[in-house]
Amino acid sequence: MDLTRIQGNGKAEKAKAGTATFLIELEGQRAIKVFGKSTLIGLGICLFAGVCFSLFSPAFNLAMNDQWHTLDDGVPHLSVYTAFFYFSCSCFVIAMILNITTSLPQGWAFLAGFLCGFGNGLQFMGGQAAGYAAADAVQALPLVSTFWGVLFFGEYRKSSRRTYVLLAGMPSMFIVAVGVLMASSGHRKH
Repeated sequence: MDLTRIQGNGKAEKAKAGTATFLIELEGQRAIKVFGKSTLIGLGICLFAGVCFSLFSPAFNLAMNDQWHTLDDGVPHLSVYTAFFYFSCSCFVIAMILNITTSLPQGWAFLAGFLCGFGNGLQFMGGQAAGYAAADAVQALPLVSTFWGVLFFGEYRKSSRRTYVLLAGMPSMFIVAVGVLMASSGHRKH
């Protein structure tokens, strides 16, 4: 990502990654703006996305386990793979609509969607084995967002050694949490 600005003497100067200037210049390339008149629209989109995300795992659990007995007798529950297939197809359609209307970079959007779908599939399988509350407890969203921030936005560039130790400890603790979750699933009674 090459963010440059023209100085008063006509020379182009590249903004350093991780600086406030870099982030402000990056704002011009985003589809949803943080600054300006569309702030209220962006907050509304974030609120709607948060509500949808909070209802996602309970709805997925309900589709597979039918705790409220809403299905007629004899109607089979969805398997984790069938539910994931329907979920992935709907996300693909929505992502294509959003990418076409906002003209975002397709390659990065595809990679992010692929990684998110892979992670969701693993989470759903873990939820089937150990319960969805336990699987939700070890979501990798903070890990992935920190990874993108470090790799592409330079958020922790030139930080202290302690910060780098904490950043390295984060995936380690995630791996430990997933291991504990996997070990606990063998003791559940179905």
